[in-house]
Amino acid sequence: MEAVLTVYQQVYDPDYPVVCLDEASKQLVKETQTPIPASPGQPKRVDYEYERNGTANLFMLCEPMTGWRRVQVTERRTAIDYAHLLKQLVDCDYPKARKITVVQDNLNTHSPASLYKAFAPAEARRILELLEFCHTPKHGSWLNMAEIELSVLARQCLDRRIPDFTTLALEVAAWQEQRNQEKTWIDWRFTTDDARVKLHRLYPSTKN
Repeated sequence: MEAVLTVYQQVYDPDYPVVCLDEASKQLVKETQTPIPASPGQPKRVDYEYERNGTANLFMLCEPMTGWRRVQVTERRTAIDYAHLLKQLVDCDYPKARKITVVQDNLNTHSPASLYKAFAPAEARRILELLEFCHTPKHGSWLNMAEIELSVLARQCLDRRIPDFTTLALEVAAWQEQRNQEKTWIDWRFTTDDARVKLHRLYPSTKN
């Protein structure tokens, strides 16, 4: 826990950005009846029945200190998908960075081995040399600020029926563009000192 909080307290340096990574799934739902549009004195009416149309995965990348985020919509969340996400992070999102710190949880695909599954050893090594991973502790995923972004995305964009992958990707892209234009950043105030006071029970006791 303290490792993550220490990363968050670092002075901002564009050569060494801190990026949070998390993922979530979204169920795709098709209408079985055409909704009735809103009219004067009547809200929009949607039939309670729906048709499941599979699921999609949402990778969330965000740099909380600058108000930047990118959401990658994928059909799956395999090790290969994760590896290509990191390659794009290094080569496209931060091509001038000397080292990128990635805050993420301990999902089994969140491993350097995923890069070696997706790319030749030399390419995998090249990408890894530009990355430094900081993992949230077990049951401590709330420390990952990407969860906050996913929550905002869910409330502002995904809180309705979305019928298919293409529509989801378009809706998410529009949300991402607007939020990046606004440069909405996260005011994280929970520090290491706070953790030692408020979560003192999690620390080992040195008393005999």
